[in-house]
Amino acid sequence: MTHCSQLLNPHFPTVDVTDTVGFALATNGAMQHDYLAVVDAGSYQGLVPLEELEDADPQSTIGSLSTSFSKPLVRSGDHMLQALRVRAKFYVDVVPVVNEKNEWEGAVDTGRLLTALTLLTGAASTGSLLIIEMPRHEYALGLINRLVESNDAMIMHLNTVLDEHTGMLQVIIRINKEDISDIVATFQRHDYHVLYYYGEESYDNQIQNNLDHLLNYLSI
Repeated sequence: MTHCSQLLNPHFPTVDVTDTVGFALATNGAMQHDYLAVVDAGSYQGLVPLEELEDADPQSTIGSLSTSFSKPLVRSGDHMLQALRVRAKFYVDVVPVVNEKNEWEGAVDTGRLLTALTLLTGAASTGSLLIIEMPRHEYALGLINRLVESNDAMIMHLNTVLDEHTGMLQVIIRINKEDISDIVATFQRHDYHVLYYYGEESYDNQIQNNLDHLLNYLSI
């Protein structure tokens, strides 16, 4: 299991409530983030938006902008999905990480979250991907698993997404088998709507082989 403590950057720069806005802008110049983390004697106070800093008096203190602070955070022992949820909720490009005493420990940026999510979903692993669609009430995980296993394959990852426009449930399946033709055909025979798939398709390869043999025969 991937904890936020494994993804955080402990050297992510912060600004103190007593620092000036001008100093904060100079600090952010090298980072190019949309938010800056604010601390007070090591205690996390929140994130201040870059746009608020740009509109403020450069000589004013960061503390004077406290009404503009938002306070997204995760604990170091939280799962990385919690950091992903917080990022989506607050629309921030960094997720602050604190300990049980609300002391600043570092931040998880979007790049590290994306890398962790890639590993979690198996997106970079070998195999194939199948996306099917159905009404929510027809979703049956046991049946989906049996259909995959009937083709000597195994589900490695499975996620569901509800399409807000159609109300249909999309099931995203990562399968350990690269040849996916038989699996696609199986789901279609069971009246599943196959939205998308990728993998090695032996049917197409066989058709190409047959065509190659025909062309060779005709050239003789």
